[in-house]
Amino acid sequence: MPSRLMPRLLLACMAALHCALACALTQEEVMRGAARLYQERLLEMGRRYALDADPAFVARAQHIMDKLLVQARRDYPEAAHWQWEIHVTSDTDENAFCMAGGKVLLGQPYVLRLGLSEAELAMLLAHELQHSLQRHNLREYEEAMRIDPAWTARPFAELELAVDDDSALVRKLAEFNAAQEDEADREGLRLAWRAGWPAAHLANYFRKVQKASPYPNFDRLGYAAPSQRWHAARSLAAQLDLAPAN
Repeated sequence: MPSRLMPRLLLACMAALHCALACALTQEEVMRGAARLYQERLLEMGRRYALDADPAFVARAQHIMDKLLVQARRDYPEAAHWQWEIHVTSDTDENAFCMAGGKVLLGQPYVLRLGLSEAELAMLLAHELQHSLQRHNLREYEEAMRIDPAWTARPFAELELAVDDDSALVRKLAEFNAAQEDEADREGLRLAWRAGWPAAHLANYFRKVQKASPYPNFDRLGYAAPSQRWHAARSLAAQLDLAPAN
């Protein structure tokens, strides 16, 4: 075989191997890993007495999420088969997140600090639900393996932690994750609007985020500037409130 063909063949083999390994990662595997990490987080917070300490607030959050899920199950049929959960923490460092398969954790101090109305809390939760509905965890892992193929040869459990804790990988994923945050903002607003909340009331969540931010006009790693998010939400809300919900 001519020597000049060897580098091309090697690259082709590496690309095929990377594809095979990346494609082997499934949504089901990601959901199993998310459920394990979620339970670990809940146990840790439970040991600190920082979990579900306010039954009335938990019931409020559950009521709003249940209403969102009625619509989500219509829009995303696979979501009807997931074991959705929501828990509330009193940890002041926690805002909100939703892991693959519908595992939600909501920070009560964050909600109270912003003074969120029902619609604004629905917007926050709808944003988080969209991370799960859009398979953002799976897509993030696939992107990590694409930009750094070395991760295809390492245990998946290491990658699960690295996307949040490995500073070099976090920087490489920042632009990709910012696009996912934009998608969660946009599709979350549409989901909550279809579920029955006025779009303008939903968009007001972003106004409060902007107002509370010490740097409202600056992007941060993986996120657009709060002022940009507020402008985008306000523009979309103006369009939606002129259209029929169904």
